[in-house]
Amino acid sequence: MKIPQNIKVAVDAVVFGYEQKELSVLLIKRGVSPFKGSWALPGGLVLENESLEEAVQRELAEETGVTIDYLEQLYTFGKPGRDPRNRVVSVTYFGLISPNNFKIFADTDADEARWFSIKKLPVLAFDHDEILKIALKRLQNKINYQPIGFELLNTEFPFSDLEHLYQTILNRKIDRRNFRKKILSFGILTETEKIHQPSSGRPAKLFKFNSKKYKELEERGFHFEIKFA
Repeated sequence: MKIPQNIKVAVDAVVFGYEQKELSVLLIKRGVSPFKGSWALPGGLVLENESLEEAVQRELAEETGVTIDYLEQLYTFGKPGRDPRNRVVSVTYFGLISPNNFKIFADTDADEARWFSIKKLPVLAFDHDEILKIALKRLQNKINYQPIGFELLNTEFPFSDLEHLYQTILNRKIDRRNFRKKILSFGILTETEKIHQPSSGRPAKLFKFNSKKYKELEERGFHFEIKFA
């Protein structure tokens, strides 16, 4: 039995940014219909000669100027009617970067690219509000069982910067004593002899991330659970 089918495959990218205790997401203003003038996630249709990973990297670079080495596959969205033009199945990806490391600019069918605070989002086109909610939940779940985000901090940083990173992403206060004890027990941080002197509060030792130790633990498998205050 021949099944009539005319389904297009697309990719969308949810790129989170973290800086100064603020979590944001990268959005583009659509320059074409449908939803022309509305904000949306970067993305588009997959070309015949490219993989999904190549497609999402291309669309992200074309529409925002951002190039990321690795994006993690999130979920596939294929509800009929999600795109008024055609039946479109979107394979979505997500990542976490430092916005300061990138100069964004819009191109192709995007009129503008901009970072938006997670707490102050515009109305999004298509079903991108649902995609964003699922991506944020995945990020929060991941950070709750696997240490991530060290690349968002300075090469050497006070431990409080790591605490702020986790609390911002999770949007909850963590048990700081338990968090510090668990992180240090993994051996993935190396304490330096340098001292950080904040504008207010007590001086604190600076730490740096031990990527070699982290990779060893990741290969063996380890569990990291955060307790909340």
